[in-house]
Amino acid sequence: MSDDSLLIQRILQGDTSAYEEIVRCYQQRLFNTMVHILGSKEDAEDVVQESFVQAYLKLGTFQGNSAFYTWLYRISFNIAISHRRRRKKVHSIDQVREDVGNEPVDRSEGPGHRMEQQESIRQVHTALEKLSEEHRDVLVLRELEGMDYDRIADVLELPVGTVRSRLHRARTHLKECLEVMIAQSERGIP
Repeated sequence: MSDDSLLIQRILQGDTSAYEEIVRCYQQRLFNTMVHILGSKEDAEDVVQESFVQAYLKLGTFQGNSAFYTWLYRISFNIAISHRRRRKKVHSIDQVREDVGNEPVDRSEGPGHRMEQQESIRQVHTALEKLSEEHRDVLVLRELEGMDYDRIADVLELPVGTVRSRLHRARTHLKECLEVMIAQSERGIP
């Protein structure tokens, strides 16, 4: 029996401290994913908080057919989708950078390297914004979360074949966007 299963049994028997352990275990990981999906720390905090509340309320329905965090991510993604529909706000790259913060910079390199690295990060964020939500979601789960295709399929409630094709299209679109941006940058076009 897994640690999660033991904690879930304790929670269902009324031990609320066991749920605190689950929250501590998955909160940061879920938050990081939602920041990338939603593009805003505040939105991610709201979604994560609501996800844990919903998971607690629905814990009795968890059947153990998948890992607990897969079930939790599925709840979170459904809430994130609803949240995006309500907001339908488009963030500029400057707004995303303000909300999420700049990426960590390797201080061991010179200033030229840091500027190139920051430009690359800006280009990737801009290219990610150009992807559809369905492509961005699958790309974030695979590349940033490191989930395998089966787990992504569980989280997004899609067939594995759909995950594979969306991921392929997402990578292709991201590559095309980045190639255009790099070519424009080399020609001095902003």
